[in-house]
Amino acid sequence: MKLSQLSETLIGSEIVKLGNAISDRIRQGEKIYNFTIGDFNPSIFPIPQELENEIIDAYKHHFTNYPPADGIPELRNAVSTFLKQREGLEYANNEILIAAGGRPLIYTIFKAIVDKGDKVVYAVPSWNNNHYVHMNEAQHCLIEATPENNFMPLAADIRPHLTGATLLCLCSPQNPTGTTFSKEELEKICDLVLAENNSRGENEKKLYVMYDQMYWTLTYGDIQHFNPVSLRPEMKEYTIFVDGISKVFAATGVRVGWSLGPAFIIGKMKAILSHIGAWAPMAEQKATAKYLLQTENVDRYLLHFKAEIEERLRRIYEGFINLKLEGYAVDAVSPQAAIYLTIKLDLAGKTVKDGKRLQTQSEVTDYLLSEAKLAVVPFYAFGAEKHSPWYRLSVGTCVKEEIDEMLGKLKEALSKLQ
Repeated sequence: MKLSQLSETLIGSEIVKLGNAISDRIRQGEKIYNFTIGDFNPSIFPIPQELENEIIDAYKHHFTNYPPADGIPELRNAVSTFLKQREGLEYANNEILIAAGGRPLIYTIFKAIVDKGDKVVYAVPSWNNNHYVHMNEAQHCLIEATPENNFMPLAADIRPHLTGATLLCLCSPQNPTGTTFSKEELEKICDLVLAENNSRGENEKKLYVMYDQMYWTLTYGDIQHFNPVSLRPEMKEYTIFVDGISKVFAATGVRVGWSLGPAFIIGKMKAILSHIGAWAPMAEQKATAKYLLQTENVDRYLLHFKAEIEERLRRIYEGFINLKLEGYAVDAVSPQAAIYLTIKLDLAGKTVKDGKRLQTQSEVTDYLLSEAKLAVVPFYAFGAEKHSPWYRLSVGTCVKEEIDEMLGKLKEALSKLQ
């Protein structure tokens, strides 16, 4: 039966689809090293105990009614304080919008800013930008990021595409790559945006930046997180942040996210969100408002949480580099941030000992799953070219004791190829 053009053409999340398929196989008893979905195993990475206690207490006090459309005032105030203390960002209560995680916020940013046919600039691989552009019937303007630049777009890549654009989508730390913008490169990008907006007339729509920093607290080693507004205060007029507790506190299912931006845009987003009803639950808002201000508890949780994530990323990275040094067609990008490792499995064209040839990257992915029991997400699920040999490996469900075992199984599978 014929339905809407959107429903007939929209592709569901390839990452969620793959993750669900792998989970089904695991439930049926199959041993799989599942590094697909950008989520956490709560038995390995539970939410902070203090946050859990606050949520339970909020329900005991019957905070089960509708929250305000823009979020309860105490949570918006807590977010403002949290970000001022930790990132130096200053946003007033009416410049903050609370929602049920990052997805409703991204949706409302697009709906508030982007008209049908508007040009949206984004790099690939990246998370879901292609789907949001499609849902708004906007014009895709893709930039192919390269491994030489850790799959982060450069200002030089972006410059030719900003004329006439309405929205520039940036993410750092980046999903799927786990890499970040350098201070110098982000400054150059900000300067391009400011110059473009200065060239537009008073009645022309401005170029806005959606800056997704959902992973900004999860940086490792000497890597620092930077944002447009701290680097160029004039960017505050044109930047809308996407942020929240989903990744920083392993709280993906708690569903509390926030946007920061110019009050007039936040107001429009609030109006759109009020029709969707994708609010963070009242009890979770009450709990998050209290927890964000518990500085010592937050610091203690992050110290342990980040160390556990980084250990997994570095051990797997070192394992891939050792395989590379042994002559196998693999590689990896040194981990910088988030819960992701960028790995390369350049196996298309190789032949299995039974004579079967791996002709496509999809066949490579299937081979890794069947022979190494390794489940990872190909970059083509994030908008990259179908032949890209690069993958996202997520450690949110990684059991440390299984890392060496997984690498051994991978080596066995690689050894079978010629």
